[in-house]
This record gives sequence, structure tokens and C-alpha cells, in this order.
Amino acid sequence: MNQLAHVRFGGRLARTAALMAALLIPGAVFAQSSPFQTGANSLVTFAQTIGTPIAALVIIGLAIAAAVGKVSWGWVIGALVGIAAIFGAPTIVSWIRTLFGV
Repeated sequence: MNQLAHVRFGGRLARTAALMAALLIPGAVFAQSSPFQTGANSLVTFAQTIGTPIAALVIIGLAIAAAVGKVSWGWVIGALVGIAAIFGAPTIVSWIRTLFGV
């Protein structure tokens, strides 16, 4: 094989390798989960783990305070709605994403 044929073969091999890499790399990239998605899921899990006992104590404290007349029952209902929104956030987000077809 002369020198010119060797250079042509090497160039063709390099183009073929580049084409194969360009075709296969996007599949590998999309196969991984997003770092943002992983971090967001970890944050939600952490918030729910820490928030559950805190929410229970807040509701108990507000209910006792409302029962003795120190705060209105509207605060208790507002806290219940807020806590339901916080803990239902993943379900609400998935519902909205399905609604808009994302």
C-alpha cells in the first residue's frame, strides 16, 4: 500500500469513527437521568422526611391555640391547605405536566 492510499484509508476511517460517535453519543446522553431531576427528587424526599413531623407539630399547636381562642380557625385551615400543597407538590406537578402534554 503506498503512502497516498494509506492517508486516504486513515481519513476515511477517521470520518467513519466520527460519524459513529455522532450517532451513538446522543443515545448514551439521553439514557442518563438529568442531574437537575436527581437533585430535585432528592430535595423533595428530604423536605418530606423533615417536614412530616414538623407539619404535625404545627397543626397540633395551631389547633390548641385556636381551641383556646388565641388564633382564628382560619389559620388552622390555611396551614392545612398549605401543608397539603407542599406534600402534594409532586402529584400536582405531574398533573400539570400531563395537562399540558409535557
